[in-house]
Amino acid sequence: MKLTKSYKNYIKGLLGEPTNLQIAINRAIAQRSKPRPKLTVSQWADEFRIISAGNAEPGRYRTDRAPYQREPMDCASDPKVNRITLQWGAQLGKTEIINNIIGYGIHQNPRSQMMMHPTQGDLNTWLETKLNPLLTDTPEVAELVAKPRARDGVNNNRMKSYPGGFLMFAWSGSPNTMRGRSAPVILCDEVDGYEATPEGDPINLLEQRSATFGDQRLLVVTSTPTIKGASRVEDSFHLGDQRRFYLPCPHCGEYQTLKWGQVTWLKDDNGDPIVDSAVYACEACGGSIEDGHKMAMLRRGEWRAERPFRGHASFHLSELYSPFRKWRDIVQSFLDKKASHDLQSFVNVSLAETWEEEGERVDASPLYHRREFYKSEVPKDALVLTAGVDVQDDRLEASVYGFGLEGEKWLIRHTVLEGHPGRPELWKRLDEFLLQSYRHETGVFMKVAAASVDSGGHYTDQVYKFCKERSFRHVYAIKGSSQRAAPIVSRPSTSNKAKVKLYSIGVSTAKELIYGHLKIDKPGPGYVHFPRDAAFIDEEFFEQLTAEKRVTKYVKGFAVQEFIKTRPRNEALDCFVYALAAFEILTPNLKAVLSRLKPTPEPEPTPADEDALHVSEVQKRRRAAIRPARRKPRGRQW
Repeated sequence: MKLTKSYKNYIKGLLGEPTNLQIAINRAIAQRSKPRPKLTVSQWADEFRIISAGNAEPGRYRTDRAPYQREPMDCASDPKVNRITLQWGAQLGKTEIINNIIGYGIHQNPRSQMMMHPTQGDLNTWLETKLNPLLTDTPEVAELVAKPRARDGVNNNRMKSYPGGFLMFAWSGSPNTMRGRSAPVILCDEVDGYEATPEGDPINLLEQRSATFGDQRLLVVTSTPTIKGASRVEDSFHLGDQRRFYLPCPHCGEYQTLKWGQVTWLKDDNGDPIVDSAVYACEACGGSIEDGHKMAMLRRGEWRAERPFRGHASFHLSELYSPFRKWRDIVQSFLDKKASHDLQSFVNVSLAETWEEEGERVDASPLYHRREFYKSEVPKDALVLTAGVDVQDDRLEASVYGFGLEGEKWLIRHTVLEGHPGRPELWKRLDEFLLQSYRHETGVFMKVAAASVDSGGHYTDQVYKFCKERSFRHVYAIKGSSQRAAPIVSRPSTSNKAKVKLYSIGVSTAKELIYGHLKIDKPGPGYVHFPRDAAFIDEEFFEQLTAEKRVTKYVKGFAVQEFIKTRPRNEALDCFVYALAAFEILTPNLKAVLSRLKPTPEPEPTPADEDALHVSEVQKRRRAAIRPARRKPRGRQW
């Protein structure tokens, strides 16, 4: 009798022999239970990552397409590295590196991760065009991530779960997307576009939340840079070991970094550029490096650090290295940006360098060294005191200035009140500061006659409440105007929910006046005085005061003047602007104030007056011997 195949398997089962199905199941279980080979991120990407259709080069991911990506990716799987910074230009694959780290953290080394973008719109675009294709087109990742609307997992635009962790999403300026969340891996893309939150800098907040993971933590910071002195990614790059990519010349073999100054091109008889002639000139031998040489150079390239490694690997790379951009394309981009007066975007996006405008600025050092001793808290020519208050996320800063005739000014006091602006006790301390009295050189005591408080930050409601309750003391709510040529003070508006008078301040106009007066180097009209023996101002104060410079920019083809920061902190300047605004709103009659402060001159005494004075002095001495002296009167309040 001929036995069927299924009957044979049945007999094997009775005899205890494994069936073909059991063998297949056992093999699958054994395969699953095998320890995964320890891969680096780049090895994982080369073996598993699939690039979605619709990309320039769909199919299996190959690090060899852009060899400079290998070392930054592998740092993410190196336990000795706890921070990676990429100060990179466009068309270089920053986003793909982040995506590979995410895929690796889901499949190869499961742990929780958090991804942050500048805005919710940026996050949604990345989810739709970059992350979701990764999660669906790479099978090893797709089978691990929870399905949408699954009961045993999460998959939405705020979080995605997988065995071993969660992938969470956040955007800067939104504390709610960060609050209560922590992860060992923090990924921050395009950080120069981040907005500070009421709780502080978003990168610092996320880094603090990952600190509890110790050696397991990893922070990745990427961005094209922006303005020098105000670029988060440049600051982060300088904190690391500062690696640059060196390539060998195809002619002489000399290793060098690629620099924009070595890109050359010809011009025709009319002086017009011939972009198709663009080549790169070797710094060592002067040989012409063509587009066709670049790929072989990239494969032999190597990253070299300029500083010792202490856990932070930082990388700088410009668009000159991109295998997807020809020399002529980069030259054409430069010429187009130059013609449209937008060289900043070329420097930022193509060269991955910060932009520094050539412009007018005031030097802090001469101001610091010209400080002077005041004879009293308020010198005699300072006639009215006003204050300017800057509201930060963790403190209030305030300056008191004295104003005299013909625009002369004196810094009287500067203070930093640390605390949370959302809590009443901090505003109580500000109120006490504004109520302080200062001794004038004539002997009278002066108080702040007016103050302005910036309402443009995260604590608008608190500012409105504080100013409305003290409007009788000339405490004004202000907000900077978006118009470059706006007057220092415009008519107030009450079209806000608190119905408080809100003054619009021409910040650029005020800074123009202040910086013009700071350049005056002799006491007199417009001169600004600073006290020498005051503990509340130091060199940092003057660095903040001169933290901006005036530059010319082109907006829709028109040249406009505006002020840009040269360093992150400028609170001293803002306080000066707000104190000036308070003075302009108050508009006091300084000559009338001067007449009240001047002592009335006494007439010359006659002989009869001298006799009367002598008799009076004798009588005073007799009275003093009989009764105790009266208490000395206090100085007059003004």
